[in-house]
Amino acid sequence: MNADPNMAGLATLLVEPARAAILMHLLDGRSWTAAELAKVAGVKASTASAHLRKLTEGHLIRASSAGRHRYFRIADAEVAHRLEQLAFLAAPGSAETPGAKRAAANLRACRLCYDHIAGRLGVCLTLRMVELSWLIEDEPWYRLTALGERALSGLDVGRVEGRTCMDWSERRFHLAGPLGRKFAQACSNRRWLQRDSRSRALSVTPLGIEMMGALFGTAVIEPVALHAPAEQSVRFR
Repeated sequence: MNADPNMAGLATLLVEPARAAILMHLLDGRSWTAAELAKVAGVKASTASAHLRKLTEGHLIRASSAGRHRYFRIADAEVAHRLEQLAFLAAPGSAETPGAKRAAANLRACRLCYDHIAGRLGVCLTLRMVELSWLIEDEPWYRLTALGERALSGLDVGRVEGRTCMDWSERRFHLAGPLGRKFAQACSNRRWLQRDSRSRALSVTPLGIEMMGALFGTAVIEPVALHAPAEQSVRFR
């Protein structure tokens, strides 16, 4: 009997394009119905249901019921982290239509990586916090310094550790883990960031440009804010 992990079984789950599309969409941390995920994957509802069953059996996603609907989400933060690592190794996708190119640019500018800020803004904010000696990179951790704790005290993030997460589009680390999650939630609660209703893209609000610019410097915030998605946005859940 081979006691090694079943890498082939995992690879089989990920190699199918529709399942890969579903997993990448679920990395926004929200729960989606089978019908919504079928549209994302470009397959029929019956086909999507089969894919969702396999992903659930493979412990990559979870399902929960609410009324007549079943909602699917990434199993947990660890699965999300590993999927982002795989995305880093994958070749860049190609966007053909103007809408697809705009959506890709929005994701690269700023997006939610399960429960923390990623993309160009996430990387720039992390680098800025290291530069200001608010964070110490101790891979695979980011540790908040006493100076950082004072600087971020107004955000109520507490004394928690962060985690390094390799950004697949920027090819550099951004802040994840408990500190990354609390920081992202604080930005949402203060309406500095809003999330797109149909994707993982995040936009910096006018208030966010002002307040985050005062905290981190306008040179960090404005270049990303100018490329924020224009679609209807909703707050974090």
